[in-house]
Amino acid sequence: MNEVFAAEHRISKKRRNVLAALAGLAVVGGGASAAVSASAGTAVTRPAPQVFTGRAFDTCTAPSLTTMNAWHASSPYKAAAVYIGGKNRGCSQPQLTAPWVKSVSASGWKLIPLYVGAQPPCQTGSSSEKMTASTAAKLGASDADAVAQAVKLGMKTGSPVYNDMKVFDLKNTSCKDAVITYTRAWDAGLHAKGYAAGFYGFTSSAATAVATASDRGSLTDTLWYAKWDGVNSTTSGYPFASNLWNKRQRGHQYAVNVKETYGKATLTIDRDAWAAPVAIVAK
Repeated sequence: MNEVFAAEHRISKKRRNVLAALAGLAVVGGGASAAVSASAGTAVTRPAPQVFTGRAFDTCTAPSLTTMNAWHASSPYKAAAVYIGGKNRGCSQPQLTAPWVKSVSASGWKLIPLYVGAQPPCQTGSSSEKMTASTAAKLGASDADAVAQAVKLGMKTGSPVYNDMKVFDLKNTSCKDAVITYTRAWDAGLHAKGYAAGFYGFTSSAATAVATASDRGSLTDTLWYAKWDGVNSTTSGYPFASNLWNKRQRGHQYAVNVKETYGKATLTIDRDAWAAPVAIVAK
């Protein structure tokens, strides 16, 4: 989901930033570091990911610590997505600071960082930054400043950042190709700095573009797909080949714009099923 796209997104495909949902919850971390290809001929060692499996939510603006504490104590959600940057990030983030990240993480929350960078050239909505066929690679590389935003918030190497891509016409080949070019450059930029690259998109457009692209090995490490079917799962009804992103590399946004109250604190959220990496936060 995007913040910059908050109002528009809620009408078309709502806030897609949510976090993960799945019955129960489990966090897996540690293990050996992974050597990943950051760019052609370059290997970078990236710490092993921290993986969360469970229920999560997102809302356009990071909630207050009071609300986060109330929800952690009484809601089924144990992870939350936060918009950490990008020229197309729409909502203000007065709460989203390094102390906030450290505090909510210490209380047990897992965080899913979202970045709203350049958007498709054929996207019909308003975006302050759009790519073109000729600028896609350059913008993808420069938008890898997502790492700098993550660092400012205390999110360490090995953390993922999820690239939030808006809806576009899949039949527009040049538009789709620009999105793939941008994504490859963005992913390479994150990998070069020891961060994992995630991707958020709708099954009607961006997620399918990535899932059906040639040479997927150089694309996203984790796929967060928006499919509003009400199914709280990353496997049941999975819209792509079962062998794609099948090693705890999936998030599924399955419901949007839901109002929920826990501990007398009310938020309007999106719901996700999650079985994928989350931020590794400095202690």
